Amino acid sequence: MTQGDFVKAISQRYDELSGQQCCLSCGGAINYADIKEGYHCADLGSGKGYDVMKMATMAGEGGFAWGVDVSEAMMTAARENAKKLNLTNTAFIKSELENIQLESNSLDVVLSNCTLNHSLEQNRVWKEIYRILKPGGSFVVSDIYALEQVPDDYRNDPKLVAECWAGAVTREQYYKNLQDAGFGKVEIIEESAPYEKGRIKVCSFTLKGSKV
Repeated sequence: MTQGDFVKAISQRYDELSGQQCCLSCGGAINYADIKEGYHCADLGSGKGYDVMKMATMAGEGGFAWGVDVSEAMMTAARENAKKLNLTNTAFIKSELENIQLESNSLDVVLSNCTLNHSLEQNRVWKEIYRILKPGGSFVVSDIYALEQVPDDYRNDPKLVAECWAGAVTREQYYKNLQDAGFGKVEIIEESAPYEKGRIKVCSFTLKGSKV
């Protein structure tokens, strides 16, 4: 399977969910983000854009908030939502997380809720987050990790990865990806007890860190 197969499966799943009244996040990263007036921010896996609109409001007219997603239907819904609120300091871009279409050293805050586990190359995603953050900029990410390495027959199934569990890496691998990207000290804001997700056991956690 290629990364393109996984992106297609994820996009299809969220296109189907775009018209439903549902919450797709596994965490509330925005609750721990210190967004100030004038900040430039992004939400990776922005869905219908609710957190993007909150960030745009918090950042004010001098700031800006981007939503990044691979689902065209989700971005259409997000743009409509932002239009209803007359928000002019938002934009939604289609981009894979392994190659985020935002400028280097351009963001004060990056958020993500239960999205990074969709990637087969999470090490690349974390390097992209480091690249787009300004020096001193911070990330708040809610995600999951697996208690044991996910068997290949699950991890190589795009539909199961799109269901937000088969793409999970172990806690050890998660921290290695962070360190390899350049993030040193990382704070665990909250962490769940283990629970069953799909056919494995995982933990949810919310992490916060900064680019030096």
